[in-house]
Amino acid sequence: MKFNWNMPAALRPYYQQELAAYYTSWEQGKVVQAWQHLERAHILGQPYPVAHTAVHWRMLLFGFRTRDRKEVMGQIPRLLVGGIKSWAGMIPLGNTGGASVPPLKPMPIPLDLQQIIQAAR
Repeated sequence: MKFNWNMPAALRPYYQQELAAYYTSWEQGKVVQAWQHLERAHILGQPYPVAHTAVHWRMLLFGFRTRDRKEVMGQIPRLLVGGIKSWAGMIPLGNTGGASVPPLKPMPIPLDLQQIIQAAR
């Protein structure tokens, strides 16, 4: 078991870029695109408790803003245990984090994010 805490400095700008793109897309009314950026931020931040929890918080707020009851209810348990699982290194790699995806299901990581993650190691 690998214990994680801090996101590598080389990875942090890409994570922050996805969050910035989320806010920009949201402000432009591009709701689907905004969500996709949250999913990408989730993939990048998932191994790191603070970043992982922060994305789930934003996903919860997204659920409230879009009045998506399923998303709201799905994010609550993820908020409670996601950071702990990250810290312990027990995450399903590539999982996009939304309520429409089983929380323990590994998923393929998009190629561009794979390259970013590998370069940051």
